[in-house]
Amino acid sequence: MSRIEQLKKDFSTTTIVFIAIAIVINIVVGQMVSLLKLPIFLDSIGTILVGVLAGPLAGGLTGLLTNLIWGIISSPVAAAFSPVAMVIGIVAGLCAKYGLFKTWWLAIVSGVIITVFNAIVAVPIRLYMFGGITGSGADFMTAYMLALGKDLFGSVIITVFTSNLLDKVFTAVLVWGIIKALPLRTTSRLSRADSTIA
Repeated sequence: MSRIEQLKKDFSTTTIVFIAIAIVINIVVGQMVSLLKLPIFLDSIGTILVGVLAGPLAGGLTGLLTNLIWGIISSPVAAAFSPVAMVIGIVAGLCAKYGLFKTWWLAIVSGVIITVFNAIVAVPIRLYMFGGITGSGADFMTAYMLALGKDLFGSVIITVFTSNLLDKVFTAVLVWGIIKALPLRTTSRLSRADSTIA
């Protein structure tokens, strides 16, 4: 199969509609969590879902577009983290490709892997663009670490990793549960579903 044929398969009409729905889910849930100042984000449910069912490219595009659109609508901070959201979708798709969404405990492993790559991309953005403070509920942890005498770099690493570990593990297991609850006729329309969740 040529690269163009693979792209057509990966981005079928069904996948494009699925990406659009996932973007709405990400923004609505993420905005609710942001308004409540919760210490987790829950803004990548749709991204991980698309990554698992439609592949890493579709997942990455979902994350990227979510944050860019969210940034235009209401939160410039979200737009700054669009590379992070893209990485989440790509890594989720790769985890699924290697069978790490076939059981709930493998979904936990996926959540940990996603967190590691998330932190690698998010820490520099949080430090150099925002001075470590972004206005999210996780800022409390950064302030707490600084009060304990940690330096800013260490405080941000701890904040990003711990807040995202809880968030991404919970989200990965939630996505696994959603996929298990979806009818086979729904998941079978997406290009990577059979090979990643069966």
